[in-house]
Amino acid sequence: MSHIRSHILVCTGTGCSSSDSPKIIAEFEKQLAEQGMDQEAKVIKTGCFGLCAMGPIVTVYPEGACYTHVMVDDVAEIVSEHIVKGRIVKRLLHKGDEGEAPATSLVDTQFYRHQQRIALRNCGIINPESIDEYIAVDGYTALGKILTEQVPPQKVIDDIKASGLRGRGGAGFSTGMKWQFTADAVSEDGVKFVCCNADEGDPGAFMDRSVLEGDPFSVIEAMTIAGYAIGAHQGYIYVRAEYPIAVKRLEIAIAQAKEYGLLGKNIFESGFDFELELRLGAGAFVCGEETALMISIEGKRGEPRPRPPFPANKGLFQRPTLLNNVETYANITWILNHGPEAFAAIGTEKSKGTKVFALGGKITNTGLVEIPMGTPLRTIIEDIGGGVPNGKKFKAAQTGGPSGGCIPAELIDTPIDYEHLAEIGSMMGSGGLIVMDEDNCMVDIAKFFLEFIVDESCGKCTPCRIGTKRLLDLLTKITEGDGTLEDLDTIEELCNHIKSSALCGLGQTAPNPVLSTLHHFRDEYIAHVVDKRCPAGVCKALIQFTVDPTKCKGCTRCTRSCPTGAISGTIKSPHVIDHSKCIKCGVCMDVCRFGAVIKE
Repeated sequence: MSHIRSHILVCTGTGCSSSDSPKIIAEFEKQLAEQGMDQEAKVIKTGCFGLCAMGPIVTVYPEGACYTHVMVDDVAEIVSEHIVKGRIVKRLLHKGDEGEAPATSLVDTQFYRHQQRIALRNCGIINPESIDEYIAVDGYTALGKILTEQVPPQKVIDDIKASGLRGRGGAGFSTGMKWQFTADAVSEDGVKFVCCNADEGDPGAFMDRSVLEGDPFSVIEAMTIAGYAIGAHQGYIYVRAEYPIAVKRLEIAIAQAKEYGLLGKNIFESGFDFELELRLGAGAFVCGEETALMISIEGKRGEPRPRPPFPANKGLFQRPTLLNNVETYANITWILNHGPEAFAAIGTEKSKGTKVFALGGKITNTGLVEIPMGTPLRTIIEDIGGGVPNGKKFKAAQTGGPSGGCIPAELIDTPIDYEHLAEIGSMMGSGGLIVMDEDNCMVDIAKFFLEFIVDESCGKCTPCRIGTKRLLDLLTKITEGDGTLEDLDTIEELCNHIKSSALCGLGQTAPNPVLSTLHHFRDEYIAHVVDKRCPAGVCKALIQFTVDPTKCKGCTRCTRSCPTGAISGTIKSPHVIDHSKCIKCGVCMDVCRFGAVIKE
């Protein structure tokens, strides 16, 4: 039997796969064979490492060397130098921040220094298509102990309660209490269900997708444990069809778990049965709402229904149903293996554990991060995220997607947990965190999220169907320079009506981006309404381009580039823009080498 002395881990999450990581894997296998190292080194495809901005990422063990921005042409050098000769290829190592020495391991980077990975503990570590690798990192230890030692279901629920774990998909309801309510619910025929919400629809969010792509077995094991705890024998994972890699790996994981006897009949010969099936969603954001999700699983149009009754009493097929999202389940086995006290020791008094965020927008290190609850926003933006690029100033961060709110720069030291975010008019949500700089218009940001909500509303209730459309009309009016101060009062009043009367969470939280921007950036709204000016220069109707005659050299580059012929002038003479012809595309400003074109 040959001895494998080097493991070459290649990220095959969606981000790196789109940057040709499958071709990199094929090239590694080819080069290893050609250089006679295919019996000594093994290529392993993994899930997301987190540092998506630096992908494709390749990590070589046992040294732990982290190579970033790897191209197919780099593979031969890595094999010949690192695998054959044992010399790390320094030019490909992750460089980190300015002044930071190249990292020989991801854990040595500034990006990872403030993180604590629990939900993401196996992502980038194991092959997500191998149940053997999952078992090798304590996979199925928790389920095995519970079933073989006949741990009482109530003891399992009590441990989840004691951990302080709150739902990672929205408002942060106690996970243990939700399990308790479903366990206590009475079903006439004894049938209960366990469901997983993997319908991740927030703009800029990819937390659940990455967990499913990198560690699907942790979710499957946790759902099986949940089934045992509440008395259910059937589970469903509702996952977006737009996540083909996640769907494929879930299918593989379910098949392997059944093959090993870890799903299906008489698991661990305990007499406990649990089946698990996938249901693909068609991309409706409203189906992330729990009742709409369950109605969609039933094969009906995904629309929310009034609550109560809550799903814990009458959910899927009118039976008691437990629903948690992917990240919530990803924490379960860690809690049971390490003890609820270990999880409760992380985070804050009321927000325990860690939280995964999809860090995107105007940030240097876009990617997936997991931080202890209570970590200041500044740490995420400046230390983990590497700050705002191109010398721009941080302006705001949007948390919670369309349901959340904007955190302004003056509140950058706010601890990120459920309570503090709620106090400033935002929310945790599923974990999208979009960073904005001085070039972002906050009125336009609010309009963007309202456009999304209007498009995704199911239309069942009047406040959401008509109210959000009316809100969008008012915001559009303001960005087009036709707004009035009375419109601002109308917006605020309408937001409060929608929040208090919409049927489901989608409508009830839809006004959050508007209210938070109106509260923290009211001066921008006033500038749009009173001065008819967009301070960030984003709203086209409120900007115009002019030529500074003292800087213009008459090179004619702007004249030749203008698509509408709006610029006139002769060689070596100052040019002029005809605003009646200008479509405000900004090409003139882009091509001017002398800074003569000004956006006002």
